[in-house]
Amino acid sequence: MRATAILTVRNEGAFVLEWLAHHRACGFTDFLVFSNDCTDGTDAMLDRLAAMGQITHIRNDGPHDEGPQWAALKAADKHPLVRGADWILFFDIDEFVNIHVGDHTLTALLAALPDATAIPLTWRLFGNAGVVGFEDRPVTETFTRAAPSVLHWPWRAALFKTLFRRDGSYKKLGVHRPRSPANTDTQRWFDGSGRELPPEFHRNRIFSPFGRDNYELVQLNHYALGAMESYLVKCDRGRANRDASSFDMGYWVERNFCDVEDRSIAALGPLRAAILAALKADPVLQDLHRTAVNWRKQRFTELMQDENWRGLFGRLMLSNPARCLTEAEARLIWQHGVK
Repeated sequence: MRATAILTVRNEGAFVLEWLAHHRACGFTDFLVFSNDCTDGTDAMLDRLAAMGQITHIRNDGPHDEGPQWAALKAADKHPLVRGADWILFFDIDEFVNIHVGDHTLTALLAALPDATAIPLTWRLFGNAGVVGFEDRPVTETFTRAAPSVLHWPWRAALFKTLFRRDGSYKKLGVHRPRSPANTDTQRWFDGSGRELPPEFHRNRIFSPFGRDNYELVQLNHYALGAMESYLVKCDRGRANRDASSFDMGYWVERNFCDVEDRSIAALGPLRAAILAALKADPVLQDLHRTAVNWRKQRFTELMQDENWRGLFGRLMLSNPARCLTEAEARLIWQHGVK
């Protein structure tokens, strides 16, 4: 089975090796990685990983009319790693596939859902939990407080990324799901708890139903915030699907859920750690990783010379974790349009 992971990155070299090690442990066989406009050495790190046979790296520097992510998706549509794949997932550097069945690999997940042609991996939001300073340690070990398994709002908490079989039913890749359906008659979509989803998901849905646990078999751990210092650098970088940044306190509040402890991703920890250690044994990669870590720390210091960034940093430190709305409270919002 060929399972291709597609990733776009900019100035995220400090996190690349952990992400790659985890998803190799998870069972992805191929990695198609696009970089754009990097100043922290991420592109050089990806070149080195490509030379080592770990990934395929494509430089995707702008400007881009539709944003770098959409430009990467259009290029990926034509790439041999996509055309030759059995299964495909397009996702981000702060998203980690977390499988709860069998040996926690893609093989075990697909064995549990043998009839699936697509599996929407619903976000499980992992909050900041009061972590202020950025440190060079695994994200999956640093942030272990998450949203509860049933969350009624915000609707973005129910967004998913779709692991799908490349069977010709869709003509194009998309950010959250495959696009341009050609023939969906044979499609069977199952959620992360193994329930078959209705035909509307075959064509246009990008978020899971509210008010139920979508994580029994698999979830997508989403570490959208990170440390407060790192969040400023993320805001400065901007969104992947557009050039202008829209990160702010609203983005933070809608993702900073810390209600339950979830360390389930540690099931792959030993294998991930072994793969990570092997990668870092390469002196060139080790130096590039260190450079990216130092760049991130220096960039935060530079941003803090501006009052606007200092103000945002202060608001982050003043804020508490987001409060989960009850179903009755959420209904006051979603009854007016969200289904």
